Amino acid sequence: MIQIDLTGQVAVVTGGSSGIGLATARLFLQAGASVAICGRDSDRLDAAQASLAEAFPGAQLLAARCDVLDAEQVNAFAARVTERFGRVDMLVNNAGQGRISTFADTADDAWRDELELKYFSVIRPTRAFLPILKDAPSPAIVCVNSLLALQPEPHMVATSSARAGVLSLVKSLATELAPQRIRVNSILIGIVESGQWKRRYQHYLNENASNTERQSWEQWTAELARKKHIPLGRFGLPEEAAQALFYLATKLSSYTTGSHIDVSGGFARHV
Repeated sequence: MIQIDLTGQVAVVTGGSSGIGLATARLFLQAGASVAICGRDSDRLDAAQASLAEAFPGAQLLAARCDVLDAEQVNAFAARVTERFGRVDMLVNNAGQGRISTFADTADDAWRDELELKYFSVIRPTRAFLPILKDAPSPAIVCVNSLLALQPEPHMVATSSARAGVLSLVKSLATELAPQRIRVNSILIGIVESGQWKRRYQHYLNENASNTERQSWEQWTAELARKKHIPLGRFGLPEEAAQALFYLATKLSSYTTGSHIDVSGGFARHV
């Protein structure tokens, strides 16, 4: 990646305690930015903070417990960031996981939960940080979205629908906020290694405890990638998604807004 100096700038990453969010926080710190991360799980957040502090001694880092679906908690997080750093240049909205369900077995409450998570994990942080983002020299908002937004899967009907809505929301925000110089973009991820996939692999191991030929993580994911016809033949890494987020959040993409980057290993079937 092209090196860029973000000294003096401030990046906020929601869902920053693991996976793509944590990898993105690392890139911002590596480039010299001050970073604020939040997450719902206190233990995981503490572990992430300790890991980042060890990797970047002396870095300006704030870690706060925050549920992005709770307006009061999000506003309190924004107030802490503002008090600590006095500015915000980049906001990365990264929260939520996929719900496996078909139309036939998705209850009304499940629909509401999924739509609320996907929409308000973007809406609430964006709303809370907009007043201070407006004062930044080159403000940017980047959202982690899914390829499901353009390529829905029948076994993930609620998530696919919600992701498509978020894609439209990003485009609308980009148009509305452009006069205020705020760029808004997203990435569309395919299958990226995550805690959710690690748990599925552990379930596979438990079910095959007596099988001496159990697959390693690499073998198991490679087989899944083959079955799903992913051209690159593997899952993506959180760091690979983070690099796309870093690009869209910084001046490297200064003339890009209302757009998205496909990070799916060629899994996308549309042109």
